[in-house]
Amino acid sequence: MARSNNKEEPTTTATEKHFSGLHKLVQILSFLVVFVAGIVIGIATTSNINRQFKNSQSDISSFVSIVRSCEKTRERDGIDHGGGGGFVAAKKEEEEEESCWSMKGYLRPKNISHSMSDKELLWRASLVPKKEEYPYKRIPKVAFMFLTRGPLPMLPLWERFFLGKDKEKFSIYVHSPPGFDLNVSKDSPFYGRQIPSQNVAWGTVKLSDAERRLLANALLDFSNERFVLLSESCIPVYNFPTVYKYLTSSTYSFVESYDDPSRYGRGRYSRHMLPYIKLYQWRKGSQWFEVNRALAVYIVGDTKYYSLFRKYCTPACYPDEHYISTFLNMFHGSQNSNRTVTWVDWSMGGPHPAMYGEENITEDFIRSIRNNHTLCQYNSELTSVCYLFARKFAPSALEPLLNLSSTVMEF
Repeated sequence: MARSNNKEEPTTTATEKHFSGLHKLVQILSFLVVFVAGIVIGIATTSNINRQFKNSQSDISSFVSIVRSCEKTRERDGIDHGGGGGFVAAKKEEEEEESCWSMKGYLRPKNISHSMSDKELLWRASLVPKKEEYPYKRIPKVAFMFLTRGPLPMLPLWERFFLGKDKEKFSIYVHSPPGFDLNVSKDSPFYGRQIPSQNVAWGTVKLSDAERRLLANALLDFSNERFVLLSESCIPVYNFPTVYKYLTSSTYSFVESYDDPSRYGRGRYSRHMLPYIKLYQWRKGSQWFEVNRALAVYIVGDTKYYSLFRKYCTPACYPDEHYISTFLNMFHGSQNSNRTVTWVDWSMGGPHPAMYGEENITEDFIRSIRNNHTLCQYNSELTSVCYLFARKFAPSALEPLLNLSSTVMEF
């Protein structure tokens, strides 16, 4: 028996060694798994930190560019930076009050020239104060934003519209081709109101870029509360007090937004926009919008949905007819009236509305725009005043329109 037990000892020892080897292998593998997991977590964490750092750098870079833009504007305008030489004390105080570093200059910039890129401008314009009250007596202004291809043939009519009106109630912004100089006198409300612009091509996303650029520049003035987009062929059909009260008293914005089942509506939708924009959310509407400040901030602050339109809404899809209408329908429909306040005649058919010249301008015609025998919703009531502006009017229409402005349009 003893001899038999001695023969079993080597077998037991070999088994123990085998299990010991497996145990060490498991330990090594466990260590490797933990090590590799640590590396993966480290890489992921580092990547996230780098991304946040880059975003932070981007924000800092934007702020630095804005600072430099402010400095360049001051240098260009001849503002003394602290030496005092050449400026009397009263003049210097006035300039400092209007500079972009003063509270007045920040809240209501007098000089709308700057060197910000679109990215920096949209970032700046999307900043919203947390405090609801303002550090000054705020009178809500209407921002009249003109998107033009050059001259403003209706300029004398618009100058008469603004003549003698409180400058604290309106502001003007003109987006014209780069290098174009709007030749007006210093007494004109349009003097010095051209914003830094870029070339625009009809039917492309550059048209929507220009609209957002106008909105962003107008948002820099914290007193601007309502924002209306106009063209060089637009005219006012009511006087300034009526327009001002109508817009500033409205609880809704005026953006046409409707579901068009035809190939000119839903037919322009791209399935590449899924899952973010669905077909049932797709809307169409007039390019000529009017929005309040809150919606204007949402529009210039959007990157996610606008990038989809930039990439997938290409001819024969036109972003200026779909982006804002769709975006507001998706997220802010309850704040929109779903109608426009700019009258346009599409009865002729085709890609462009009817153009009216000198031979078309009569008292009855203008009155038919002012009151076209239809009712529309205004706040909680029905009204016959549905359109405040109208287009398209040829340059030849200016003279008869000026003749009718005091008797029919009442300005």
